[in-house]
Amino acid sequence: MTDFPAHAEHLDCLQANLALLADRFHGAGTHTRLGSALRCSPRPLTDGPLAGLLTVEPTLDQHLADAADLLGLDVAGRRRHAPGDAPDTADGPVYVVADAYHLPWVPYYGTKHVEHSFLVDDDGGDSLTISDAYLNDTQWGKARPVRLPYSREDFTALFKALPEGAESVRCTPRPLGSPPRARVAPGPPPEYLRGYAEHPDRRAALDAFTLETWLLARARRLHAAYLAEHGATGAESEPVLAHLRQWDGLVEHTYLAFRRVDRGRAEPPGLFERAAEVLAQDAVVFGAEAAVREVVCSVLRIPETALSERDLTFHPEFNSIRMVEVVEILEERFAVEFDPADLVPENLQSIENLCALLNRATDRE
Repeated sequence: MTDFPAHAEHLDCLQANLALLADRFHGAGTHTRLGSALRCSPRPLTDGPLAGLLTVEPTLDQHLADAADLLGLDVAGRRRHAPGDAPDTADGPVYVVADAYHLPWVPYYGTKHVEHSFLVDDDGGDSLTISDAYLNDTQWGKARPVRLPYSREDFTALFKALPEGAESVRCTPRPLGSPPRARVAPGPPPEYLRGYAEHPDRRAALDAFTLETWLLARARRLHAAYLAEHGATGAESEPVLAHLRQWDGLVEHTYLAFRRVDRGRAEPPGLFERAAEVLAQDAVVFGAEAAVREVVCSVLRIPETALSERDLTFHPEFNSIRMVEVVEILEERFAVEFDPADLVPENLQSIENLCALLNRATDRE
């Protein structure tokens, strides 16, 4: 049986077992394709005290669409189960989503209501195996990848204990194409952070924003892992590692703010300004920075250690001819065409502005 995903610590609780399934069908490491596109497209919350705010938490539908697009897993069947109605496990592995509050192997058991996934394999006879690749440290304890033997009687009892029922999905593999091109989508709209920063229920807003930053940070670590595994220049460079540490710091800052407010203390300042800065740096660090730096150094014939970050005109080798070469090489390498309106000198004279130019062009493709 396939080992648990190597990057389980970068996956959320619904991704983790789709990743396990993809690695089982297509080979170890397939799951990193989930990190190929770094997205931040929040959707509106439709109910509860925070209705109207935006969230980056993907729905099950979105996760299954990603599994089809990136992991070669097509949905062959999907069913909603009433309480006590256990899925038929006879035809291969079954992906199940249920409330973690009622799943005894996760730390959320009896403490927190949240959707959680697991795989079920029929071992024949009276024997089943539940596999769960989720890995996370929580305030209620540690979640670690597990494989658990279940008798059919105990499996039926598990589903009887789910008052909201569960959902099961059967996936079939199809051949994988080439690894998808890494890309970074534009950041969230201004109202994303503003909604959490200005919401009057500070406890609820910070509790929810703790999940937001946790999801965003994991997605960025998975994107970095994808870049590294597919040979992207600079994928493990100090700027990337430093940026990931900034994301970890933001997660800690958010959790600290929530716990302070939860205890009736003052909310620490600067959280949402920090979040805006870290989000803005995604495009600079991940966008195509490594490729841009490589192209510029190649054209100027200088080592990367000598590269000026802010102003390329600092280099005597940089002139209008070299500037045009950089543009033409980037267009050819990334199979894009820059918007003529963007081709003004001030957009071509720093690594940051070249990255922004390239990200705008790739987003239009």
